[in-house]
Order: sequence, then C-alpha cells, then structure tokens
Amino acid sequence: MKMNSVRFGLVLLLLAVISASGDRSRGSNERPNIVVIVTDDLGWNDVSFHGSSQIPTPNIDALAYQGIILNRHYTPPLCTPSRASLMSGKHPINVGMQHHVIESNEPWGLGLDQKLMPEYFREAGYRTRLVGKWHLGFFRKAYTPTRRGFDSHFGYIGPYIDYWDHSLQMKNTSTRGLDMRRNLDVDYSVNGSYATDLFNGEAVRLIREHDQKKPLLLVLTHLAPHTGNEDDPMQAPAEEVEKFDYIRDEKRRVLAAMISKVDEGVGQIIQTLAERDMLDNSIVLFYADNGAPTVGMHSNSGSNFPLRGQKYSPWEGAVRTVAAIWSPLLNLTAGRVSNQWIHVSDWLPTLAHAAGIEGIPIGSEIDGRNQWEALKNPAITVRNVVMNNIDELHHYSSYSRNGWKYVNGTSWEGKFDNWMGELEDEDELSEEEYVVRLAGSVVGRMMPLDLEHVARLRRAATVECEVEGQVKACQPMESPCLFNLMDDPCERNNVALDQLDILEELREEVERYRQTAVEPRNKPADPRSDPGFYNNTWTWWLDEIDSRSNMYMFPVMIIVISIAIVALLLLFLRPFKY
Repeated sequence: MKMNSVRFGLVLLLLAVISASGDRSRGSNERPNIVVIVTDDLGWNDVSFHGSSQIPTPNIDALAYQGIILNRHYTPPLCTPSRASLMSGKHPINVGMQHHVIESNEPWGLGLDQKLMPEYFREAGYRTRLVGKWHLGFFRKAYTPTRRGFDSHFGYIGPYIDYWDHSLQMKNTSTRGLDMRRNLDVDYSVNGSYATDLFNGEAVRLIREHDQKKPLLLVLTHLAPHTGNEDDPMQAPAEEVEKFDYIRDEKRRVLAAMISKVDEGVGQIIQTLAERDMLDNSIVLFYADNGAPTVGMHSNSGSNFPLRGQKYSPWEGAVRTVAAIWSPLLNLTAGRVSNQWIHVSDWLPTLAHAAGIEGIPIGSEIDGRNQWEALKNPAITVRNVVMNNIDELHHYSSYSRNGWKYVNGTSWEGKFDNWMGELEDEDELSEEEYVVRLAGSVVGRMMPLDLEHVARLRRAATVECEVEGQVKACQPMESPCLFNLMDDPCERNNVALDQLDILEELREEVERYRQTAVEPRNKPADPRSDPGFYNNTWTWWLDEIDSRSNMYMFPVMIIVISIAIVALLLLFLRPFKY
C-alpha cells in the first residue's frame, strides 16, 4: 500500500511538471495550427469593422469581433519591405530591404543569410505552406519559397499578375510573361480561373488534406485588392461586382467585389478548420501588408481615410494597417480592441512563442518583439517604438516613440501627403443591412455575436480626428514635423515648434538608426530577365543563363581538350633530330 502511494505521488508530480512546462514541452502534434492571411494594398477604411459600411467584410469582421482588433498595427509602406519584415522578424533597414519593391526584372531579393519564418517552424515539426504572392526575389532559384523553408507554394513569385490569365507585363520588358507556379513548376492548368478563388481554394484544400500528426503553418498572401496589369487593373467577376451596385464610383465598386472575394475565403478557411476539428487549436491572423494607393501608381481607389497619406509615403495611411487576430489560445472572455503598438516584424517571435519554438534572435529595438503575453493581457506593454522607414533614396524618415511621431522629408515629391479617399455616406449600407450581413456570414453563424458588444467594438476601432485649437501645417520637405498621435492620429497638427526637446530627441534616435542601417539591396533591371527568352514565363533567369552557358561550355571544353591531345601526340610522334 505504501509503495502504491509513492507511485501515485510520483505520477501526480510528473503530471504537475508536464503541466507547468506549458507550450515549450508540447509534442509537435499539440502545437497550434497557425494561419496568416495577408491582403495586398487594403486600405484602413476598406473593411467594415473600422466603422464604414460601404464595403462590408462580414466574415473578417465577425472573426475580429470575437478576437482582438489590432488598432495600432504597423507595417513598412510597401509590399516587399513589409513581407521581408514578416518573414525575417527584422526591420527592413536592418536587412537592406527598405527601398521600394522588387520588380520582376531586377536581380535581387531578401538575403540568403536571413533565416525565415517557415525555416524555424519546419525545424519545429510544422508543415509549412505558402499560397499566393511571394515577392521576395526569384532571379535565382535559391531565393524562391520552397528553397526558403516552405514545403509547398502555389501562386506567383513577382509583385502582381492579371487576375484571370496570371500574366505580368513589366514596363522594361517586351514580353508579357506567365507567373503562376505550383512549387517550381509553371502551372498552365489554372489559366482563366480568378486568382482570389484559386488561392482560397488552395488554402481550403491544404487544410482539408492536412495530416494532423504535424501542426500546420499556412501563409495565404492574396493578390487582392492590388491592381493587375496597367491595361486592365481592376478585375472581379461580374456577378460579384453587381452585389455592390449601390456604390456609384465604378472603380470602387469593383474594389468592393475584389475585397468581398477575400472575405469569402476567410469564411471558407474558418469553416474548414472547424470541419477538421483544428479550429480550437488554431491561431488566425489577418492583416494588410500596407495602406491602399488611392491615387497614382497601381491606384485601386482604396481608402485610408481619415488617416493621412497612402502607400509609398511616410504617413499613417501608409503604415497603420488593418489587422485582427483570433484564437481560443488567447483566453479571451470577449472580443476587444487593442491599442498596443505592434509592428509586422513582431509576428515571427510572437507566433513562434505561441508554438513553443525557441531560438528566435532578438535584434535591435525596432526589430521583432514577442507580443504573445501582451495580446493575452492588455496591461502589458512590449513596444513603444515604431520605425516606419528611413529611405535614403527617397530622402525621408518616419519614426515614432511613445506616441510622438517624427517625419522628415517625404516621398514622390509630396504627391501622397494629403488626406484622400473620403467616402460618401449615401454609398454605404444601412446599419440594419450591415448587421444582417454580419450575422448571416459563415463566421457570424459559427460564432454568434453580441450585437451590443459589436457596436461598442466598432466605435472603439473607428479613428476620430478632431483637433482642438489652431492647426499648424507640416511642410516636411522644408523642416521636420512632429505629431502627437495619441491626440492627433491623422497628423493634422504639426507641434514641432511647441515640443523642440522631443523633436530633437527623436531626430537623434533616427540618426542613430540611420548610422546602423544596412545599404539597400536594390539592383537595376536586367534585360536578360525578359520572359520572351524563357517560353514567355517569368523564371530564375540567372540560373537559366548559367545552365545554358554550361551546356555550351561542355562541348567547347571537349573540342579544346581534343585539340590539346592531338597536339601532344603530334609533338611526341614527330621524328627526332640528332
């Protein structure tokens, strides 16, 4: 009896140790499934949980209302830098990815010396899947997704494609090239299928067929609502566009349809996770890679209003983005709005911690920080510094600390420095219609909502921009500007002259980061990349050139060696002279 008591006590002690060890001791099949959904060029005002009912996003909203709306989520102002930051956990200025984007004819990418998110997760036993956009380099095969930690990739490797035929026409190339691949192979079979439907369908298939002996990391990076090629930039199925006939602006009507297809996919993914009994052990993150381009290059009529500026700029409309996270593992009693500062680089260490993965290096103060406990407890503050960008080639810097924001210089000669994309009230759905769509969505039916709580969350997630007293203008190309984002989130009132000490402190901090920044990796276009040389497809052209060179070099070497042998034979066989 005494021996049995001892054994029973040892069992209880063992169970206690296992329980206390938490996430870090879990077997690989107990680690959470992680789904990251990224939209391309989605504006702050292009989802309905921020207060506008013009473009309803009921599935996204229902998920956000049951999780955490991340009201201060920051990214770099452009696609490539933003994706580099997500994958590396580092700020773009620390990996040379801070200036502009990778054009498909340019031979550069995120450095191979950087260990990426899927590599960490695959080492920890995860199946790692990428669906959709890559845009971190493909001039050599070594830079492509399945060579950088993803078990599979279905999608495109450049900046954007046509939604239907999946081709890309670059300005400096004579040929329009196909950019749709399954892993390393060109996929011709899906031509004519709408890209957003393809990517949603692939994500659902991967979840449905997932072997649950391993946890899943699924990164779905949408094309939408980025524009397609210049000859037909705004594309959506006609029947989807018809659903938004109350929007008078034709371009924005198509934008609504493009976003609606993304929202539809969110519902499909959540439903499939539930059908596979994976939802209760999943983390779902949804965010926009940067703000919308309302006007100018690749403009999609997106709205960041009332935030200032747009994509490509140093302003909040470029860098403060739509974001929400949902998971039962956050132990929420109800959905809430978070005003904690979060940078996209934080997601690698944060999600890794949630998965019990150790060894994610913590770099400088502007690199990724583990926000998991802060997400669970709003009283915890992890980050108070956000480096938006230092771009030596566009000659601007944008930086904030403790809610004070410093802007010195601007991009594109100030073309995107204004407040753009204000919506017309008569183009919005009624509150009653919004609630009907919200409650009738796939996620809304799966996760019944407290509508009074929803109304409170929606008000809390809506940015208000009233500034009391006389407003001082900012001329960033003449002198640095300073804003109090806590009181003035829309950057209307430049308080630089009233807060000279703070202005100087932030200027010194920016200069310190400037001194340690890595030189941009950008390279000029290479005419040898033209898809006309490679069966009208975009491909890793430097590898192709090397391969062809080796192919031609081999027979040349054989000829040279043969001539040398003949010459030697002639030398030794000729008559000797005494």
